[in-house]
Amino acid sequence: MEPRSIRLSGTQGLHLHALEWSHEGTLLLFLHGFSNDAHVWDWVAPVLAPHYRVIALDQRGHGDSDRDPEGRYDHETMARDANAALESLGVERAVIVGHSLGGRVAMRFAGLFPEKLAGLVIVDSAPDLDARGTTRISLDVQQQEWSFASRADYERVLQRQYAVTKPEILAKLAAHWTRRRPDGRYELKLDPGFMKARKGVSTEDAKTWSEQEAKHLWAALAALPCPALVVRGAASDVMSAEVADKMVDDVIPNAKLETVARAGHSVMLDNPEAFEKALTGFVLGE
Repeated sequence: MEPRSIRLSGTQGLHLHALEWSHEGTLLLFLHGFSNDAHVWDWVAPVLAPHYRVIALDQRGHGDSDRDPEGRYDHETMARDANAALESLGVERAVIVGHSLGGRVAMRFAGLFPEKLAGLVIVDSAPDLDARGTTRISLDVQQQEWSFASRADYERVLQRQYAVTKPEILAKLAAHWTRRRPDGRYELKLDPGFMKARKGVSTEDAKTWSEQEAKHLWAALAALPCPALVVRGAASDVMSAEVADKMVDDVIPNAKLETVARAGHSVMLDNPEAFEKALTGFVLGE
């Protein structure tokens, strides 16, 4: 099943690209993580298309969505983008599935628009993140090249960053995450401004922001009005087992935890079959 490309309204005059697999039923909205795009859901979205209206969004600055010239890439702004996308679709309530950055955006959405959530799936994301994973990702970003002589060169980078993911999956994603320039080189679609927005921020300011943001996310989870599924990769270095347990056992009123074996942070790419089983079990009530 091939999705249809659509354009949706974001906030602040930006337009967002999305993939739509079906257009009947309750909306199931997928939100990807940092540096990814809507295609990370290609291996699970078609399974749910017969049951939901399935749409995966390219968040601002990613994929084929507009870049923000002012570098506004905070969770709240991106959550408001998701709400604007729902409004442009004429949708009042949705089930949201968010991975990593997308999971934190989804949690922010829950705090801002709780009445619009019919369900929430948080994939390897949390209010408090494991420093091992955030440090690893930060180092990867610092060392990231932004253009490549060939797409195969970028595939090799992805194979290092996504060591558990099958090469054939990474080859497909490399094609979606890059575009060819007039000079023949391939450049990332990710807006370099995403990282520039974080440069020049002092360590103390970054710590303060992180603590304040965590408070917003924990409060949103504590007041969550809908059922939730928390999915963690068993080998994740971003979401600790202790925080996952806290989310499900102590904070979210109605939540279930699924730990996916043979998966790290990028659960849906590392073990697509087990992730599909966990997700469909929740959203289809199986």
